[in-house]
Amino acid sequence: MKKISVAILGATGMIGQRFVQLLEDHPYFELSGLYASERSDGKQLHETLKIRDHQFTEDSLNMRISAINIEEIAHTSRVAFSGLPSDIAGNIETELANAGVAVFSNASNHRMNDDVPLLIPECNADHLDVVKEQGSFANGGFIVTNANCSTTGIALPLKVLDNAFGLEQVIASTYQAISGAGYPGVPSLDILGNIVPYIKGEEEKMESELAKILGSLDNGKITNSNIQTMVNCARVPVVDGHLESLILRTSRDASVEEIEEVMEEFRGEPQELQLPSAPLHPIIVRHEADRPQPALDVLAGEPARARGMSAVVGRVRKKENYIKMFVLSHNTLRGGAGGSVLNAELTASRGLL
Repeated sequence: MKKISVAILGATGMIGQRFVQLLEDHPYFELSGLYASERSDGKQLHETLKIRDHQFTEDSLNMRISAINIEEIAHTSRVAFSGLPSDIAGNIETELANAGVAVFSNASNHRMNDDVPLLIPECNADHLDVVKEQGSFANGGFIVTNANCSTTGIALPLKVLDNAFGLEQVIASTYQAISGAGYPGVPSLDILGNIVPYIKGEEEKMESELAKILGSLDNGKITNSNIQTMVNCARVPVVDGHLESLILRTSRDASVEEIEEVMEEFRGEPQELQLPSAPLHPIIVRHEADRPQPALDVLAGEPARARGMSAVVGRVRKKENYIKMFVLSHNTLRGGAGGSVLNAELTASRGLL
């Protein structure tokens, strides 16, 4: 099939450069342009590198970065992947959608809009249909968002367990990597040998986003889930990988073995469609007493294009009517650029691009 031309917004940032990494030699998409602020106009990607765990191709490294130009992007690109910070993303993404561009955004600005899907394809692929309610859709433009990085990792197992056993209550505590704060992240003197038990707005985002993601699509509208959710968030001195503790109460009783089995056997629509960035096993259950760990499990997922796209679950236990577990996910891959790319792959498979 003919490849779809895509632009990357925020190409000098960590998420923007993850997009470049994931789109190199992609079977559906080809890069048509890199965009950032005016102060980066004319630079080449190699002059702005933030990602240190990937060897970019020479073609990528030599790509020129341009200042954001709505008319130019709309003329050259069918899709825009947005890694822009929230303080500037909202209006730019809206203008691009109105100009006929399909925008896949990491920013929080549009996540809670009624006509914008907050998409995790294994959890709520049917929510993609609400883009048809956006005013720009008739012109070919629309906005699809992915969730906050700490929301994404736990949404996968929560959705599976809700479908199987009915979730009534979720208590989550996060241990979030410093890369989740962007580049250069948290000042070193604040985080080395330390844990910061506050991330502005994070707990509120997670609670509201989970309600939307775990909700249902009824007559073209998303109805939020009524699962009671409570969250505590902390920043820890780990580079990549959000580790999260879950305590769950379900309406139907289940053994530890049943809980682990339903997660291990789960396959979603991306797996059925064999989308390029979909991990073969969206949830990997570790049975060792000390797993998952960021150092060992953050890049879980196969094939190679899906590295870092699996959620890794471990230490599944039960006490009385409660289930306890830990979940690890890669915050800039599954919880960032990789999530948006998978959203775009699903959208392409639906014939919307």
